[in-house]
Amino acid sequence: MRRLPDGLILLSGGRETPRNHDVSYPFRQKSDFLYLTGVEEPGCHLLLDPKRKQSTLFIPRIDNHHRVWEGHVPGPAESRKLFGISRVDYSDQLRGTLKAARRGYRNLYTYKDTAAALREESRGLSPRPAALADALEELRAVKTEEELGFMAFANRVSGAAHKAVMRATRPGLREYEVQAIFDAECLKAGLKHLAYPSIVAAGANGAVLHYRKNDALLKDGDLLLIDAGAEHKGYAADITRTFPVGKRFTQRQKDVYNVVLKAQKTCIDGARAGVISGDLHILSMTTIAAGLKDLGLLKGDVSGLVEGGAVRLFYPHGLTHMLGLDVHDVTGGKRRQLPNTGKITIRFMAKLEPGFVITIEPGVYFIEALLRDPELRRKHRGSVDFARAEKFLDFGGIRIEDDVVISPSGPPRDLTSVPKEIAEIEELRRAAR
Repeated sequence: MRRLPDGLILLSGGRETPRNHDVSYPFRQKSDFLYLTGVEEPGCHLLLDPKRKQSTLFIPRIDNHHRVWEGHVPGPAESRKLFGISRVDYSDQLRGTLKAARRGYRNLYTYKDTAAALREESRGLSPRPAALADALEELRAVKTEEELGFMAFANRVSGAAHKAVMRATRPGLREYEVQAIFDAECLKAGLKHLAYPSIVAAGANGAVLHYRKNDALLKDGDLLLIDAGAEHKGYAADITRTFPVGKRFTQRQKDVYNVVLKAQKTCIDGARAGVISGDLHILSMTTIAAGLKDLGLLKGDVSGLVEGGAVRLFYPHGLTHMLGLDVHDVTGGKRRQLPNTGKITIRFMAKLEPGFVITIEPGVYFIEALLRDPELRRKHRGSVDFARAEKFLDFGGIRIEDDVVISPSGPPRDLTSVPKEIAEIEELRRAAR
């Protein structure tokens, strides 16, 4: 309200989404609405009136039919206590309240769909969706201690689930059975929602960056890449580990794994307040390019391999993104976003600030679509040993991902405590049932 004093601020929460016939998808509240209210029920609205310093939550009017089929939903009196909002009315009162409150204002800070639905009641007010989005991005970027506590808990539970997977995975399982192990551990801890659909990718499937089928057979000698995290009160964990389906890494797997691990540890140490996120990404590309050159997969000057894009055939995604109520969280508003001025396009460009939570997730993949692309082969003929790289097409990929909090000074706080050293992983794998 201090940021946007010249208008009413109106946010609508999410509504249930039909899956088929009379069945809905599991409901998850819109992140902005959850951030401002803590309300996880569908069909609600929030009206902020800066001049009168008043906040009003509007909730659905529930009848006995709903209570019979869906159970208890907090009413106005209970909602005031639960959510700390001084005024709670029913959603069918929103139109009248908005019409009465609009006097003396020029703007309505709301999103386009809400403005369109309330065109008559907001007559005379200019809808400002971009300004609202930017204000919320600024608010959500730096996490409070309470938010960090939620994220730490999501990480602890997700980390325990990753360790359970490492202990229970064995040849002969299907990827979805591994997924079930992860899901069960999160549910046991009371976390009913995952932050995103889990990626459980065995063998060559690990080279598909957003692999979703999760149905292949696990084979001894292959790697398993699992990218999975739960959310607590809407706040996400995002963790990736790669480990052998059998008891040990092969030497070839160790060689590539150590390249990725070195890049991750180097970048975690470098993730400090004041550092530009894009510079961290360049650091990860440089470290991976040097490692792949040592393995004979890349040739030439390391800086040229980075600037010319040859390393991107093996590492085609970003190093980091913000994490919070969304797994790819807001990047901090226009004031924080920096332009791409170099030769390499980087999606997340910002100066890291204390209280940012970011992922650090380098990877190396052997992707047939890239390594056998005729145009890319011509472009990088002198920089990539394609004959050697093609021998890795059954390898899949390796990604290692932790979630870290940027500290006021010094290295970040790592929220993720899942084994990632080869010796630690192999010790867990020896105990696998």
